[in-house]
Amino acid sequence: MEINSNVILQANALSYGYVPDQPVLHDVSLAAEANSILYLLGHNGCGKTTLLEILSGVRKPHTGEVWLTSADQQRANLHRMPAHHRAQRVGLVPQIHAPVFAYNVFEVVLMGRTPYLSFLGVPGQADRAIVDEAIATVGLTALRERAYTDLSGGERQLTLIARGLAQQTDVLLLDEPTAHLDPRNQHLVLETVSRLADERISFIISSHDPNSALLYADQVMLMKGGRVVAAGSPNTVLTEEILSRSYNMPVEVIYNQDQQARAILPRRNGHFQPTRLFEDS
Repeated sequence: MEINSNVILQANALSYGYVPDQPVLHDVSLAAEANSILYLLGHNGCGKTTLLEILSGVRKPHTGEVWLTSADQQRANLHRMPAHHRAQRVGLVPQIHAPVFAYNVFEVVLMGRTPYLSFLGVPGQADRAIVDEAIATVGLTALRERAYTDLSGGERQLTLIARGLAQQTDVLLLDEPTAHLDPRNQHLVLETVSRLADERISFIISSHDPNSALLYADQVMLMKGGRVVAAGSPNTVLTEEILSRSYNMPVEVIYNQDQQARAILPRRNGHFQPTRLFEDS
């Protein structure tokens, strides 16, 4: 794929399978630009979470490569980097995070400094200052000493984003960051993400919600059966024809008077009969 100089993370022809001869990703490529939001869309089981795990270094692709580009245009193969160096460049915020102990917000965010510590090292004053700044950035200073287990869903997501900021990464990968959140907390989390993308960091977000992509994405990649169906700007990818084909259901896109897409809805035509809940291709 042809890449411009603003690209910070590039994946080329990734394939992966959990068992032999049953790949869940097929020849997937993407490019995330600096200070941008890239949405990964698709139905359950299409490979979004697996892709995020490969992009973070948690899993290694069977074929293909992931490259990171630094501010001075030096490129490095993500899976050949030492783990602590990789964690300084890319962070992953999982969909479900349940700590074993009742850490408070500060302690959870402080875990983001781990890649910068030596073996058995203890965070210093500079690390703590970075953590306080990250907590303030996402608006949680008043909850600094609150137990993570006592937070709302939106506050937990913001805490994990703050942990990613404390890692001082170039890219944060968010797996379904607004799943199970009410509309207010969805708005709070995504507005925070949008502001941070403008200021300092790039995001790759997996989601089931194409309407969020309409509002917040700079680029969208739509997946089906582990393959890329379409990739590009929201206006070019989030069309009725592409969405209907990808989700195996009739979809309607609502446009405003300026012909800008404003909402994506299932099309009720009285004839739609669901086939399988999860489609493989």
